[in-house]
Amino acid sequence: MDKKSGKVSVTTENIFPVIRQWLYEDKDIFVRELVSNCADAISKHRRLQELGKAEEGAGTTDYSIRVVYDDDAKTIAFEDDGVGMTEEEVEKYINQIAFSGALDFVTKYQQESTDKSGIIGHFGLGFYSAFMVADEVTINTKSFISGSEAVCWKSSDGMDYEITASDRSERGTSITLKLSDEAAKQFDSATVRMTLRKYCYFAPANIYYVDVKADKLHEEAEEKRRKEAEEKNEEFSPDPVSYVPVNDKTPLWTKKPSECSDDEYRQFYHSVFNDGQDPLFWIHLNMDYPFTLQGILYFPKTDNVYQNLDGRIKIYNHQIFVADNIEEIIPEFLFLLRGCLDCSDLPLNVSRSALQQDEYVKKLSSHIIKKVSDKLCELFRKQREDYEKYWSDISVFVKYGMLKEEKFYEKVEDVCLYKTVDGKFKTFDELISGDHKTVRYTTDCKAQAAYIDMSKSEGYDVVVMDSEIDNNFMSFHEYKKPDNRFARVDSEIAGEDSDEQTQDKLKDFFRAALSNEKMPVFAKAMGKDKMPALIREAETNRRMKDMRAQYERMMAMSNMSPEQMDEMFPETEELVVNTDSPLIVKLQALESLGSSKEACDRLAQHIYDQAKLAHGSLDSDGLERFLKYNSELLAKSAENL
Repeated sequence: MDKKSGKVSVTTENIFPVIRQWLYEDKDIFVRELVSNCADAISKHRRLQELGKAEEGAGTTDYSIRVVYDDDAKTIAFEDDGVGMTEEEVEKYINQIAFSGALDFVTKYQQESTDKSGIIGHFGLGFYSAFMVADEVTINTKSFISGSEAVCWKSSDGMDYEITASDRSERGTSITLKLSDEAAKQFDSATVRMTLRKYCYFAPANIYYVDVKADKLHEEAEEKRRKEAEEKNEEFSPDPVSYVPVNDKTPLWTKKPSECSDDEYRQFYHSVFNDGQDPLFWIHLNMDYPFTLQGILYFPKTDNVYQNLDGRIKIYNHQIFVADNIEEIIPEFLFLLRGCLDCSDLPLNVSRSALQQDEYVKKLSSHIIKKVSDKLCELFRKQREDYEKYWSDISVFVKYGMLKEEKFYEKVEDVCLYKTVDGKFKTFDELISGDHKTVRYTTDCKAQAAYIDMSKSEGYDVVVMDSEIDNNFMSFHEYKKPDNRFARVDSEIAGEDSDEQTQDKLKDFFRAALSNEKMPVFAKAMGKDKMPALIREAETNRRMKDMRAQYERMMAMSNMSPEQMDEMFPETEELVVNTDSPLIVKLQALESLGSSKEACDRLAQHIYDQAKLAHGSLDSDGLERFLKYNSELLAKSAENL
């Protein structure tokens, strides 16, 4: 072969600074790109073998990739036994396509974007990534085609190159990077190993990592041992360097679901996500049509639903890691799950805005939503008991998904469960069967126990709605089902309203006793065994209070005064007095007989404080006052024993 030299025909000036800025903010991506190229070359040769278009040869049944790190020489080599290249192919794929692809990339992103996060994958520009860390790149390759000559391509700047004959005798390609001084400082042996694990742990061919310096030290130690054994006339047993793959070329998602055991699913989950707890259940995706998609999605136990969501859904392309949590593919609400998805048909050399418009991506996203919702519905129908056990962990995920994604809402609306105060789980339709069109709920089972008992006596199944998402979820559900509504147990108090005269009398008495002329007071006959008074809070007011709390958290960012907040979100708790209560009857009698006003007022205050305590809204001053008066009453009772 005659020596050739030339210049790559890239017309954009200063192409390297632009590529560095846009494409390789993370310098370690060159490892992913070059290993991906190796894996691609192997996949092509394997396919040619299957089609009978490649001759049998060494390494055709057990392909491998070698990453060789030489600290002394400041080089990293990426070697494969794939298809290799002829001289013509080097001219085409290296001198033309790779560099013209880089030029297209630069032109596109100079014009369209200033957002570095808009780049996904970068496959296809893989070879060019070598120049981000290397002062010189050498390609040594030999094609699988019988009789082809080996070729050596070398460039020190990515612009000027030379092609010469190579003495390589085996099929495949080796790309050697002479690291720049800056890159040599950044990429030591441990860093390269970690980068391989990060991007290539599931690469589809065995990857062997070779540390030349470490091997030399081992050889020197072995030679020393050999000499010492000879001097002592001892038998010497050599301990040769053995290489084991640093990756798992057959991740669980590449197998058929029928071939995987529950233990394997759990072990895979633990190994990928370092979670000591077992997942609740999982979905194994494995399809070839209308697109290729493989993967496993896990439903984890959620001890903390607000934990960091980074890296929960990992996206792969042909088993090479691309990115975490690509929301154009995976709807945001699914980030509450964990999993690995291999989307081999994913268009990677595009911006995120282009992904949003890509029909394939839309279909892929819809399919994933469908598979997740189908799994939930299947569990509900076939394993409801297990499904109910999972509910505490998956409820936030399901509710959030219903809020965020219409298709998901339509699928799982009928399998969304509500936990009752008795520990049972019911669907919305099961809760509103019969005469009730309202679902009664509590936000605090202990504090609202009196109200819960009253609602249960009216035939309601009281459900627990105590997570932060529930307020929005109830409003959303009412929007979807306008004929039904949610009402907290303290929003409606059963009983017959008293006549107007009794209402006015008790209103005047309690307002005067409590020194609150604006407090709403109502009178109802609620039964002798019920509390003497309760606080009633309209459902709309309770939700307004939640909104006020949200506004108050933002007070530091606004100029709204507390007075303005009171005007915008007024407090409208109502005191409902039980006219059947013996204590209220006695209090009315004492007041009519002209008993000590101070004593009557203190008793009225105590009744009010007790109502606030049962409602869960008694402040610290009120609690102190309540306990003090309660102690006095107990002391008087003891005197009469």
